[in-house]
Amino acid sequence: MICPHCARDLRRTERTGNVCGHCRRSYALDPKTNPLGLHDLRVRRVVARLTRAGEIRVTPGQLWYALSRRRLVKSEATSGCIAAALFAGGITGVIGLDEDLVLLHIASVALLLLTAGLVLMRVAGVGKGIPPQSREAFRSGPLVEWKKLYGELPPGLVDDGRFPRDSRPAAAERRAVLLCPDPSVAAFLAADGLPGRYGVVLAEDMHEVSAHCPDGPVIVLHDADARGHLLVREAREALPGRRVIDAGLSLRSVDGMPWAVPYRDEQDKPDSATMDRLASGVGLTPKELRRLARGWRFPLVGVPPARLLAVVTRVVERTIRAVDPDRRRAASVGFLTWPQAPAQGPAPAGER
Repeated sequence: MICPHCARDLRRTERTGNVCGHCRRSYALDPKTNPLGLHDLRVRRVVARLTRAGEIRVTPGQLWYALSRRRLVKSEATSGCIAAALFAGGITGVIGLDEDLVLLHIASVALLLLTAGLVLMRVAGVGKGIPPQSREAFRSGPLVEWKKLYGELPPGLVDDGRFPRDSRPAAAERRAVLLCPDPSVAAFLAADGLPGRYGVVLAEDMHEVSAHCPDGPVIVLHDADARGHLLVREAREALPGRRVIDAGLSLRSVDGMPWAVPYRDEQDKPDSATMDRLASGVGLTPKELRRLARGWRFPLVGVPPARLLAVVTRVVERTIRAVDPDRRRAASVGFLTWPQAPAQGPAPAGER
């Protein structure tokens, strides 16, 4: 790895105890000692991409996905494992033929069978889509080590350890609600000023929607997972008479997007009752239901931050314009309707 201080290329023996053997300065992360293979320079590089060199601020949840992304597409049976097993099996077999040793013949057959098994695992995608480190473990592991050394989060990151409730506009200025159960996404939107700019209340659950904004439209932001698809239905059932707008993700909407790599959680699959509700009127295809039942999902924190902010802003603007007569009049004469280039998110971060 490269020392983040003196830029020297360090071998493993030159960086004992997370200390550079040349400049004698400490660093936070060693790629050999954390599941994501992180080092300080990579974290800084990815944060710079996510924030567009400081134009916006992002959260640890968004950083976690960006750093995990390239590992999600890999199977547990990597090309290196397959090649190593095949090479060892071939060499053992050749030596066994020359020496006529039964044990080497057996070892060669075993290694070749192992190779075949690894190939089948790779084809079947065993281990694919499983994060090497959970979002919670990332926050309590690498980020804690970073803060111990540098005293704060990487520049450009805002804390998402709690739902942001101190960014709500005054009661008289509240025009709509953004229902968003993910504290990372809510903290991101609050840090970039969206609630105050548009008079929008960020709510974590249905109770907060009614308590802090008893009327007006409700915009639902959710992940592409089983709970997310049900959240919109639950909001409409719990808030009869109010306009509920589905602004969340679905596996269908992100399918084929180059930046969208779904993941799965074997420990958090939806139960049968949830799947029964999903199958009865949410509009999902049998294929989508099967994927959700297996735990596949795509989170809002996986959307490139600049793209996510632009899309949510457009939805909020259209919603506020529909309920605010002053904004409707302004839009009719061209205000707030300047031509804009399509929102293009940054290239997927975390690739290097």
